[in-house]
Amino acid sequence: MFTHKTPRVVAARRLTTRAGRDETGRFLAEGAQAVREALRYGRVHELFVTNAAAERHGDLLAQAPKVSLVTQRAAELLSETVSPQGLVAVCDTVTVPVETALSGEPRLVAVLAGVSDPGNAGTVLRVADAAGADAVLFAGDTVDVHNGKCVRASTGSLFHLPVARERDVPTVLAACARAGLRVLAADGHAEHDLRTAPDLGRPTAWLFGNEAHGLPADVLAAADDAVRVPIYGRAESLNLATAAAVCLYASALRGAS
Repeated sequence: MFTHKTPRVVAARRLTTRAGRDETGRFLAEGAQAVREALRYGRVHELFVTNAAAERHGDLLAQAPKVSLVTQRAAELLSETVSPQGLVAVCDTVTVPVETALSGEPRLVAVLAGVSDPGNAGTVLRVADAAGADAVLFAGDTVDVHNGKCVRASTGSLFHLPVARERDVPTVLAACARAGLRVLAADGHAEHDLRTAPDLGRPTAWLFGNEAHGLPADVLAAADDAVRVPIYGRAESLNLATAAAVCLYASALRGAS
């Protein structure tokens, strides 16, 4: 049984850092749902599991290319949660080039520009997947999609649809335009809201900005239009992931009608 000092465990622990992920092209997926989806899509290199977790998830162990039993202490150090599940997979990173993510004829895409909270980013991934989006693009200084909290919040959705990463926001917006997508910026101060915005059923890339500061003026100016979510009650605003869900579903429902 591997301990927290075993070289393979020590190497896997480095994947909890961005430097370790960038260096190896691998990341950690923790928990039964994330591991199940990683196995389904052939991304897993090795599965670290405690005895207790092995008893609960024999079906997942049977699918893994390599299984390594670890101590509870090792599982805790591989985990980034308060209550580790004792099931952690070493996976290939999922990102592809922007042009690859937008290949074909995409109709609905989510673009995260400067989103800093990994929980929000992962939740938008999950929402985009549920709304039938064709891709999710991480642009600018947005958090790493392979961050442990982002992976957990996506509940496996990061394996389901193309995910691209590009630090230059104008490059991403230009690629969306070439793919035939209209870029709509979600902005709380926009003139139009979802009730009056025209042609929401058209192929659209929804652009979402930083949780606290929104989208910079130059990025807003580069979008084809800006749209806000109407607030009917007394709440000041919506959480980023909630607003993204409303916008993406507004397009998805219009496109299906």
